[in-house]
Amino acid sequence: MRALDKKLLRNLWSMKTQVLAIALVMAAGIATYVMSAGMLDSLIESRDAYYRDYRYADVFVGVKRAPDSLRRQIEAVPGVQQVMTRVSVGSTLDLPGIQEPATGLIVSIPEGRTPKLNLLHMRVGRLVEPYRENEVVIGDAFAEANNLGPGDRLWAVISGHKRELEIVGVALSPEFIYWMPPGTVLPDNKRFAVMWMGRDALEAAHDMDGAFNDAALSLMHDANEKDVIDAIDALTRQYGGLGAYGREDHPSDMFLQSELDQLEGMAFIVPIIFLAVAAFLLNTVLSRLMNLEREEIGTLKALGVSDLEVGFHYAKFAALIGILSAVIGIGAGVYLGQQMAQIYTEFFRFPSLSYRLDPAIPFNSFAVSLIAAALGTQSAIRRVINLRPADAMRPEPPAKFRPVLLERIGLSGLMSPAARMIWRHLERRTRRSFLTCLGIAVALGTLIASSFALDSIDFIMDVEFNQASREDFGVSLIEPSSREAFLDIENLPGVLRAEPYRVVPVKLKLGPRTERLGLMGMGGGADLHVTLDVNLEPVKMPPEGVVLSEMVADQLGAVEGDTLSVEVLEGRRPTRELKVTGIVQQYVGSGAYMSLAALNRLMLEGPSISGAWITVDGNLTDAFYERVKDTPAVSGLAIRAAVMSSFDETMGENLIMMTLINITFAGIIAFGVVYNSARISVSERGRELASMRVLGFTRTEISTILLGELAILVAFAIPIGCGLGYLLTSMIVAGLQTEMFRIPLVINQSTYGWTALVIVVAAALSALVVRRRLDQLNLVEVLKTRE
Repeated sequence: MRALDKKLLRNLWSMKTQVLAIALVMAAGIATYVMSAGMLDSLIESRDAYYRDYRYADVFVGVKRAPDSLRRQIEAVPGVQQVMTRVSVGSTLDLPGIQEPATGLIVSIPEGRTPKLNLLHMRVGRLVEPYRENEVVIGDAFAEANNLGPGDRLWAVISGHKRELEIVGVALSPEFIYWMPPGTVLPDNKRFAVMWMGRDALEAAHDMDGAFNDAALSLMHDANEKDVIDAIDALTRQYGGLGAYGREDHPSDMFLQSELDQLEGMAFIVPIIFLAVAAFLLNTVLSRLMNLEREEIGTLKALGVSDLEVGFHYAKFAALIGILSAVIGIGAGVYLGQQMAQIYTEFFRFPSLSYRLDPAIPFNSFAVSLIAAALGTQSAIRRVINLRPADAMRPEPPAKFRPVLLERIGLSGLMSPAARMIWRHLERRTRRSFLTCLGIAVALGTLIASSFALDSIDFIMDVEFNQASREDFGVSLIEPSSREAFLDIENLPGVLRAEPYRVVPVKLKLGPRTERLGLMGMGGGADLHVTLDVNLEPVKMPPEGVVLSEMVADQLGAVEGDTLSVEVLEGRRPTRELKVTGIVQQYVGSGAYMSLAALNRLMLEGPSISGAWITVDGNLTDAFYERVKDTPAVSGLAIRAAVMSSFDETMGENLIMMTLINITFAGIIAFGVVYNSARISVSERGRELASMRVLGFTRTEISTILLGELAILVAFAIPIGCGLGYLLTSMIVAGLQTEMFRIPLVINQSTYGWTALVIVVAAALSALVVRRRLDQLNLVEVLKTRE
């Protein structure tokens, strides 16, 4: 082994705790990348294989009622490969042992044979058989949440008739990887079921003999999706077509893509922050190591070792730390990825989902860690290469000695000798003090940026479920109905207050941009369910015009005062020009709103509603549930408490896990930065502190001087770190926004407080380690320094 390599190993061993601290900081960034990128690849691979193997449709279309003969016309549209017509019905379910009603979506499938598209993956049991009118296959998520399986029975209200259904199988479908009940944008596996029933049986139950109200299509590889959708819309218009849409607008795929977008942001934004901190730490450590070894560097060069060899020696020091970081980070990332995959198995319903590590990810991890190490140390290595032997063999020029600022302004009398020493050292080494302070501030900022999601979740819960939605239940009707239906809702047992609403599918167009969504009409005196402006103040619906959520406005590029083209996709399908009269805040989902009366006029209909928001007397809730189960007109019941619980179990659980992982990593960074700063100060000032001990200073006094500097730097770093934390959080928030979820930038004062406390605790622990080293200081060895 070459002499320089032996020296390298001795350096690594003598600085093992500092090297490990830096490696852990860099490993935190690598682990986040490996976890997120691997999970992203796993989800995409699972999705693509599922869509391909189970023939997931490319285009979907709903109609009021169309004859089966229309299928041949749709098949004749250029670009269409296969067409599967079907019947789709909403229903209210009554489950044994469960008081509240559940909601079901029943979709027809061919009896005794495999569907052309959207094949079912059977978990257990079998498909429905011919001539068995009450057989159904239920979705895996609902079966698991309610402990149901083949042989169990449930009651369902289908088209006004209550009938008993027998479960013969439990299945998954690529069409329902992620699904939610009517009136919500979050899943509720316990109270919402997707079920499949034989086509003949469902046609008879829903009075659809020889007709269909839903269709799924697959396209040829060279098909133009927009042209196909336009052609289908033209064909289905006379049959009450609700507007065809592509796979990317299907709710299940849309929510899955939203999660993929967030994972992609997490895979790159957070690791960049962690690796930047690690590069800064590595630069600081290597620069100070080189300062301590100036004479050795000069001696090596004087003895004939080339500049490049010396530079390469220190580059290997950084590279070995980078390799160690990559090894630790890859191992931790794989473990965390496996844990995340278990959560996603509950979140998204795939036949199989496991964390798979693409070989490119470890390769990228090693490459990124080496690049970070190179970027962090390149300036220090360049200084070593350019250092002349004669200059290197002379001690580094001492700092300029003069009174510090506090002394110059006349405050010297207020300072003890130890305080003067502390302030003189900080001011005379301004650059070093600044970099140390900045490193601690970045550690605090990273910790704040890793913790904000907990505050954001609490904020979203409060805004969405306390300020905007104050109702107990949302009642959805099977068909748009007259105001008499609203009176029926008001007369349900226990109802204290009710507010009607109307929802219609529309296409909003502004220039070349189009958004397909539900336009909601709200009563003028709405109080149970309101929209909030960007200042979270309730917005009263104007008599005319449309109000957009902030996300929809961004997608369309619309601002208040713009005029939109609104194409209604049901009823008489009117198209009108409406002015944007306001922008409202909405963190979960997106939408467009107008007054209920204005929407009824737009639809060319009389007073009509799609449902109502209600509050119910808690003492009469059971009676309310029983009546709803027996009300044919009700297609679904959104339970506010259940939606809140679902939010916690889906988006909340996922974000909290990611947050806890990031907090752990940020805590490592915080300790690594503070500890390295303290240890380097001991190494640099060993001779000075030993001299003070020889002159009669006690261990406590020299500890006060060294640790007092650390305390001052931490005190200055905390307010700077709070500002950096806000800046880093804003960058992360910008990268996590998706079409379905907007993450607000919310950092509570308590978060600033406890993250600052973490830095203080890290400083205290570092101080204990440093104090122990000072107590073990060998005065004779330290004073044997050549001048």
